[in-house]
Amino acid sequence: MEIPLEKGRLSIALVANDTVKVQFLADAPAPTESLVLDPTWHAATAPSARVQENSSTLELDAPQVHVIWDKKRRELSIEDADHQPLLRQYDLASLARGELHLSHAASDPMYGIGGYNATETVSAGLLRHGRQLATAGAQGHAGAPLVWSTAGYGLLVINPTTSFTLVGSHLDVQAPAGNLDYFIVLGRPDDIFAAIAQLSGHSPLFPKWAMGFTNSQWSIDQKELLSIVDTYRRKHIPIDNFTLDFDWKAWGEDDYGEFRWNPAKFPDGPSGKLKSLLDQRGMHLTGIMKPRIHVDTVEGRYATAHDLWFAGKPVSDDYFSHKPVRDIDFDKPAARTWFFNKTLEHSFDTGIVGWWNDEADDTGRDSQFLNMQRTLYDGQREHSDQRVWSVNRNFWLGAQRYAYGLWSGDIATGFASMAGQRARMLSAIDVGAMQWSMDGGGFHGHPSNENYARWIEFGAFTPIFRVHGDFREKRQPWTYGSDAEKAATDAIRLRYALIPYIYSYEYTRHVDGVGLVRPLTFDWPQDPQVRNDTDAWMFGDSLLVSPVVVQGQTAKDIYLPAGTWTDWFSGKLYQGGQRVHYVIDSSHWHDIPLFVRQGAIIPTQPIMDYVGQHPVTELDVEIFPEDRRTHFDYYDDDGSTYAYEHGASFRQSLAVQRQSGTVHVDISATAGSYRPDLAFYLLKIHGGAAASVVTDSRAMPSFVSLDALLHSAGEGWSRGHDTYGTVTYVRVKAAVARNIALALKDGAPHPMPSP
Repeated sequence: MEIPLEKGRLSIALVANDTVKVQFLADAPAPTESLVLDPTWHAATAPSARVQENSSTLELDAPQVHVIWDKKRRELSIEDADHQPLLRQYDLASLARGELHLSHAASDPMYGIGGYNATETVSAGLLRHGRQLATAGAQGHAGAPLVWSTAGYGLLVINPTTSFTLVGSHLDVQAPAGNLDYFIVLGRPDDIFAAIAQLSGHSPLFPKWAMGFTNSQWSIDQKELLSIVDTYRRKHIPIDNFTLDFDWKAWGEDDYGEFRWNPAKFPDGPSGKLKSLLDQRGMHLTGIMKPRIHVDTVEGRYATAHDLWFAGKPVSDDYFSHKPVRDIDFDKPAARTWFFNKTLEHSFDTGIVGWWNDEADDTGRDSQFLNMQRTLYDGQREHSDQRVWSVNRNFWLGAQRYAYGLWSGDIATGFASMAGQRARMLSAIDVGAMQWSMDGGGFHGHPSNENYARWIEFGAFTPIFRVHGDFREKRQPWTYGSDAEKAATDAIRLRYALIPYIYSYEYTRHVDGVGLVRPLTFDWPQDPQVRNDTDAWMFGDSLLVSPVVVQGQTAKDIYLPAGTWTDWFSGKLYQGGQRVHYVIDSSHWHDIPLFVRQGAIIPTQPIMDYVGQHPVTELDVEIFPEDRRTHFDYYDDDGSTYAYEHGASFRQSLAVQRQSGTVHVDISATAGSYRPDLAFYLLKIHGGAAASVVTDSRAMPSFVSLDALLHSAGEGWSRGHDTYGTVTYVRVKAAVARNIALALKDGAPHPMPSP
């Protein structure tokens, strides 16, 4: 619908069932440039909406959203499906000045806009108030012109250079005068971020190896690299990726030294022999990239001749080579086309298969890092079908389109710094930076053994699991003493056992916009106790983690939201909606506060030294039935190429529900053309011993023990006990639709949680 204004007009359209697009079109319109909006975005096909008008109102009416223009008051109201008012836009004349004024309930908690850089205080937590500039920022900052509330709405402004002021019941936006474009999205947090993904772009899948562990190091050569990798393998500490700093490059040398191997430190790099040696060990190499090149070189003279330099960054002496350098301007298409050049292609072909992009966050532009990684993404995709991986030091919404990970900058070591990473991670996710990471152990300084152990346990439950340190700092587990090594190794191995669970959420993020890690507000938006909770978060739908971040801590109080929760390690049950007292191992650091949500379905696999070391022919699936129906969508593909974009994937949904002494497990038909090695699911159904098991109206064969079941050739069931108490094991073929019913002995009542 169209609303005429004194100095322009307002255009309002329903572009998805839960999304309204609003455009202020000035009398002298200027094009609105945006990095945020996906260039391929288009409105959904014919959403169900109707326009109604009477003497006092003009309404855009749809099942999930209602937009009402009050002709007399000249105000716009946004209501939800139940006609509850959520937002009111007033003073529409101010749109001509680039101002947007909205009001809402004063009690609405507000999130988004921006996170934190590496050094600023995180005392505000996740809630946002006051004046906030939407910017990509620097040193680990994440930003977006997005503000949202668990009250059920989000506002995405497309215009550049946007600031927000949040005071009481008012939400004010300031942008440059001219056209003003914005979207209003209604729904729960996961609905909001699904809509944001539709608007700003879906993130492609990382390679499956990126679900594992990454060791980054500054100051290394080929001999030490192979020694470190061999030590990981000998100790059976899982790892998939080693990231190299300056050392891998011929940095400062003429003839494309910024893009090619350093043959002195890595003599077998240029030939591809090093890649072959690492391939044999199941190890990937990723390397640092800088936005600057040396001026007095072949490549520097090319940049000068073709005007590729960033105008706002003068020539300076590089701190590593001590030679003159200057930044490339990645906003220039010619620069992007040139940067992924034949020399860099050769480095990729000989083993540098991922990008650690550093120091492109000091230009004052939101676009520099985004377009730097866009350059590498587009270049690699044109050259190879191998999936792109990257980490970068700031984030602007829209960057996720280019296989874009974020790390939290050059952080200090120590417990205080580690504790601050929780708010940094969760606030970044609140603006759409779902692929977040940090320098595990801290970049500046040397962590204590305890700090290192606890940092690895924290990192195991982040989207990108990696460690890094300053020049000559080592971050291998065996360098921090036997207790830290064991604690770190156990955490890494747990991460690898959860790879099927983690990788399934990689696909969920790609499709629905919500990643593996999310603040508790996403699942409990109406719980005031979690509004600013950075102590714990969800790791997928089924696991809540609250890492230890205090030195010498002997116990911590952890808030568990509504529901029943089971300690992953001890099997102890807790009732949610309250704080629980959790005893901590302060001597050996061998514990992680990790809780399973009732209703959970968690697939695990045998622990391997690296992803794909052995075929996965059987998955253990931990199932904790609840009265409500819950489900898990298992996903797999080849893990390395973009064939999934053309349907080459494996998808199968598992659902469970407990009803009056019977547990029903439903396994759907598969979707996708990919066929994994997976032959069986071993369902571990906790909370009751079955008297009988029926699948598709036929009784399944029973076995006297789990061992007998596993040594059988096919399907069946048995009973037993484990950490969580009584359990029924059901072994069924994968890739087959099944309806399974377990009749529990004596109705098997729910286990009683601790008070």
